[in-house]
Amino acid sequence: MTQLTETGQGPAQRMFAADRASRGLGMELLRAGDGSAAVRMTVTADMVNGHGVAHGGYLFTLADTAFACACNSHGPVTVAAGADVVFTAPAHEGDVLLAVAEERTRSGRSGVYDVTVLRDADGRVIAEFRGRSRTVGERGTGGRGTPAGKEAS
Repeated sequence: MTQLTETGQGPAQRMFAADRASRGLGMELLRAGDGSAAVRMTVTADMVNGHGVAHGGYLFTLADTAFACACNSHGPVTVAAGADVVFTAPAHEGDVLLAVAEERTRSGRSGVYDVTVLRDADGRVIAEFRGRSRTVGERGTGGRGTPAGKEAS
């Protein structure tokens, strides 16, 4: 069973602690384990586009981070094989957003995860994201994709 923790001891928490990009955007990992995760981020002035709403790239990044934490909660190094996003409502400067990721299926080295991005204040859905994952190696390979017990070429 994968550790579900808020204190930072599971594989997803260790990965997030090393994720300078997500942490640099002010993201907080609220929970991760057993194929799920929740990540929070506040929309800052630097994240707003020319239309006065949160840039879709930041919304995608938030969802992608929750996806990464969910699919890495099992332990082996797992990366995105692909992802799609649908934006359903605007977010604005000051909005606190919550991305909730849930594993839908995992078979062999592949998985499918859904992430809903919500405005924390009113629960309004801002975006829906579907990510496809691929396990590329075991922890301790340095993330280079060489599964444990295999020689790198």
